[in-house]
Formats: sequence, C-alpha cells, structure tokens
Amino acid sequence: MPSNDQPEWPSEDADVSAEEKPADGGATAQLPVPGEASLPESPTLFVPAPKPDAERTQVIDLRQEQETEPHQLPKPEPRPAQPQQPGPGPQPAARGEQSPGRPEQGAPPERPRPQPAPNPEAPQPAPHPERPQGEQPVPHPERPQGEQSQLGQPAAPNAERPRGPQPVPPAAAPLMQPMRIEPSGEIHPAEATTGEEKPPAEPAAKPKRRRKRVLITSALALLLVIAVGAALATPYVSNRLGLPWAPNLPKGDTPEPVPVALSLKAPSESAPQPTSAGVSAALAGPAASSALGTLTGAVIDPQTGELLWDRNSGQFRTPASTTKLLTTSAALLAMDPGTQLSTKVVQGASPDTAVIVAGGDITLSSLPAGQQSVYSGAAHLDDLVTQVKQASGGAIEKVQIDTSIWSGPLTAPGWAPDDAPIYTAAMTPVMLDGGLTDPTNDHSMRVAQPANTVLQTFAQRLGASAAGQAKAPQDAKVLGEVKSAPLSELIAHALEASDNTLADAIGRMTAIATGTEASFAGAAQATLSVLSQNGFDVSQVELSDNSGLSPQNSVPAKLLAQVLAVAAEPDGKDPRTAKLRPMLAGLPVAGGSGTLADRYNAANSRSGKGWVRAKTGTLSGVHTLAGVVLDEDGRVLVFALMSDGPDQDPARAALDVVAASLRGCGCR
Repeated sequence: MPSNDQPEWPSEDADVSAEEKPADGGATAQLPVPGEASLPESPTLFVPAPKPDAERTQVIDLRQEQETEPHQLPKPEPRPAQPQQPGPGPQPAARGEQSPGRPEQGAPPERPRPQPAPNPEAPQPAPHPERPQGEQPVPHPERPQGEQSQLGQPAAPNAERPRGPQPVPPAAAPLMQPMRIEPSGEIHPAEATTGEEKPPAEPAAKPKRRRKRVLITSALALLLVIAVGAALATPYVSNRLGLPWAPNLPKGDTPEPVPVALSLKAPSESAPQPTSAGVSAALAGPAASSALGTLTGAVIDPQTGELLWDRNSGQFRTPASTTKLLTTSAALLAMDPGTQLSTKVVQGASPDTAVIVAGGDITLSSLPAGQQSVYSGAAHLDDLVTQVKQASGGAIEKVQIDTSIWSGPLTAPGWAPDDAPIYTAAMTPVMLDGGLTDPTNDHSMRVAQPANTVLQTFAQRLGASAAGQAKAPQDAKVLGEVKSAPLSELIAHALEASDNTLADAIGRMTAIATGTEASFAGAAQATLSVLSQNGFDVSQVELSDNSGLSPQNSVPAKLLAQVLAVAAEPDGKDPRTAKLRPMLAGLPVAGGSGTLADRYNAANSRSGKGWVRAKTGTLSGVHTLAGVVLDEDGRVLVFALMSDGPDQDPARAALDVVAASLRGCGCR
C-alpha cells in the first residue's frame, strides 16, 4: 500500500447539514467520543478495504451494529446532528472514497460529521466484560500514544481515546488480517479482498468413505440374498431341503414301507445239493435240440467237484474262443495278477539315436492323454514321447525298434489268410491300440504291420526319422518307459470282448514267464505245461494258438469244466482257486455284457438273463459256451457245452436254452 494512503473511516456521518457542508467534504478523521455514551466502547480495527489498483485499509468501528455484505459494511441511517468536539489535525477520508494521501501541514481541518443515531431494532453489542461503560481504551504500553490497535488486537481497557489524528501504518508494515463482525457482535477472521469479486468457494466435499462402505455392504447383502434365493429355487436344493416348492415334494402322506426281497443273493453253502438225476432231467429236452448238431458237454458242482451231467465230455472238439479259458487260467497260475508289460526307449548306438524296446504290450494307446481306447488303463504313446524328449534334451534325430522279445511267424497255423487283419493282427510285441484302425471300436480292422506303425508314429511325434529294426545295446541308458494295465485287467478284457490279439499276447507272457520261446508254438506249450503242473489233465490236448482262432485246437469239454470248477469253488480250500478267481470276473453276463450282451432275449432262455456268465466260442460249424450259473436254490453250477450245429444263430440260441435250464431246474 502506498505510504501516503490514509485509512478509510467507515462512517459517512457529518456534523452539519448538507447545505452547510464545507468545501473539504466535511469528513472527520476522528469522531470525538462524548463523555456519556449510550453504547459501550469497543475496540477499533484496521481492515484492508478493496482497491482496484492498490491495497487500502479500512478503519472499522466495532460499534458498527450490522454487516450486510461479506466485503461491504452497511451505511448507517443518518440521525440528527449532535454537537461534537472537533478534534485537531487531519481526518481520514470517509468510507467509500479514495484516500488522497496524508494531508500536508497547514491544510484546513475537516469538520466532523454528526454521529448516526443508534438503531433501536438492531442487536446491540454486549459491553466489554472487563471495562465499564464509557471508559476509554488505554493505549498499548509499547506503542506511542494515539496509535491504533492492530487488527484483531483489542485496545487496552483503560487507555484514553486519542484526540488527534492517528498515524497510518507505513506501506512496509505487515498487512493486518481482516476481521468479520457478525450481527451478534462476534468477531471472526475474514479474507482480505482487492476489490475483485471472487466466485463463491465450493463447499468442501464431505467424506464419502462411510457412505461408500454402506453402499458396498448393501450391494453384497443384496447379492447374497439373490444367490441364496436362486440356490433355493433350484430343484436339487429344494428337493434336498424339502422346501414347499420342491418338484419332488410328496403330494400326499408318506406311504408305509414295503418289505423288499432281494433277488440277487450270494451262493449258499447250505443250499440243497443238486443231483445227477435232477440235472439230467432238466437238460433232457434242451440238449436234444437238432440245432445243436452233435453236442458234448459237462455240468459240475464246484462245491463237491461232482460231475452232475456228462455227455461225451471227454471227446476232443474244436473249442474256438473257449480256448481263452485255458490261456488265461495258465497265465494266472504262472504270474502275479498285477504283472504289467513294459515298453521302453533306450539310447541307441549314437547319442542322436533312440531304440524302442518292445516288451509285449499290444495295448499302447495312440490317443491323447485323457482319452481312452477300448483297452482300459492302457499306457499312452505321448507319455513315452514326452519322457524321451526330456531325457535326451531333444537331441534324438533317428528312431529304431527292437522286437526281438518275440519270435516265430506272425500268424498261427490254421489261420485263414484273412483272419489277420479282420479278426486279429499279425503278432508283434508292440502295437498301438491292439492294431485297431479305430481305437474305440474293437470290431474294426487291424493294421497290417503293427510294429512298424508304432515306429513311424513315435518318430513323427518325436520329430525324428524312422530307421527300421535294430537290436538295443546291452545296458543302454533308458530314456523313457511306460507300462500296461495289470494282467488281471488284460484278462478281463480278453474274455469279455473275446479279443484274439490280446489272448495270444497273454499266451506269450506265459511263455516268457516260464522260460519258453515267445512264439505261437512256445506259448501253446507253456500254457499246457502250466495247466499240467497244476493238476489238470491236458494229455492229448492240442493248441496251435492261445486265442482259439485256429481250428486245429483240440480240447475236451471236461477240461474246460474242470478249470472253471476250481475257479468257482466256494470255500476256497483249493490253493488254485484264489489265483483263478479273477478269470470269473471277465466272463460275459447273459443279456448284459460282452459277447452275451445281445443274447438270452428269447422266451425259452430269458430266465438265464443276468444269472449265466460264460465264455463264448464261434467258428464255422463250431459253437461253444462254458461258464457258471446260479440256480434258484442258490447253488453255483459249472457247465461246458460244445456243438457243431450247421447254423450259427440257431445253434447259439439252443446253447442259451441249455444254460438257462440249469438256472431254473433246482435239480434235486
């Protein structure tokens, strides 16, 4: 602020009438305070007044009664002039006028204006609690007499009011804080202005955390209610909880429990013992069917070992696929049921060469992990590829295959030229999906060269080239290995699906286990040797393969029945029973599974559905059926039937009737 500016006096009162106003404007620099005042003395403040081009200072009398605008002081109403004692010296300019600066010496003094009359309706400021009415403020002890109190600092209670002109703070003096006077008399700090109108300040935003928390909590509660409501509306939940809107809610009273008699019962040791006469009477009619041609067979009670029915059971006939009963029983007697077949990949003659070492697993799956072929639990070729890549660091460029574990011809004596690949595959010690062209269809054609297919597929997935046959180096580093399902599972599939390829592979497992050459001849010899060693009469039995596909096989029905009787013995006193029991689990169920799934639907054989479990065998002019049946008395009976009926379907149906007759006979 310029040093010659004078503080503006907030009053425009004059001590003369308008007509008598002197030439100097009649402004008063200091209004004298009468000895007797109607209002208590209040401190006087310096407040900067707005200026367009420079800072200005307003002198505000705290006796002012009312403030009308934030940055303007109201003009008091004029009242009749009262005689005042003129004060010496120059006076500050009236409020609202530009201060021209400090008057020079010798200038004519300005005449005082009259005091405005007090407004009786306006609120009066309360008298100072520490100063009696009419007492003048005392000057600050550290300031010269007559100096006004600073902004916001009340004058000393006992100081006398100066009579002369008051000094104006120099421009270099610190600015004083403006004060706002409320109508009630309260004083608050106010913002200084420069004459420019400021936009109203935006109200401070209130904290929204609490509101936000409430909204989030409400939203979560709503979502929870919706989720619970949706869950309760679902049929599964409403049914489980028995809610009124549940679809399965009973419409009436809960019925009384009804006694249930279970039809399926375990064999009973106390069941009535069948007799030979009873069985013969029951089978007399069914066994005489002309559709059977020449029928041979046997019925044995496994609990007693008694031969209850015998029709030329010692006569050697072509067994067809019932040969698999001999193959699987010999394997179970010679090996642990948990035995697995291994396929390895080892380091070849050079670091960039790998050799597939076939181990006899013909079930290796070509499908990706998670997909299953007809061979449940089969190992996956992709797993082997992954292992080799990791072990070799991707250095393999050439792949060879070693199939030396098996020997001899790829097909058996007696097979028709088209048996492989229609009914089986050329026997190699490693195959993908048993050589099937469709891994999910066990009736699909087989590939012509199963081992070569493995080599080509493995090399392609490994990113290497196939390099043909080779012998794996002795004690070579193993790069990968996968294993087949256990023997018991392989046997179950071979019997249920009558898988010829798998049955011949199992026969070669027996040959290797017994130290015999793994060929058709060696496997047949090993099978008969194991059976003979376990007490079965296999003299004069001839086997050309282990699948029964060869018509050169020759087996009596009695041998088949004896093997089944040992496997079905109820008390387990025979040590062979525990080993042979898994074979029964793989037998097809009449009208339910495997090669018997679509049979036993005729009226005269329907009684055997679900009760007969048997292995089937079919070749041209050969029809066989051998298995077990639970009769109506709860007794297990074992049977083996061999027919040479000319027509396949009538002969099969006639065999089904014979087995079903054992179910309902009682045979006493």
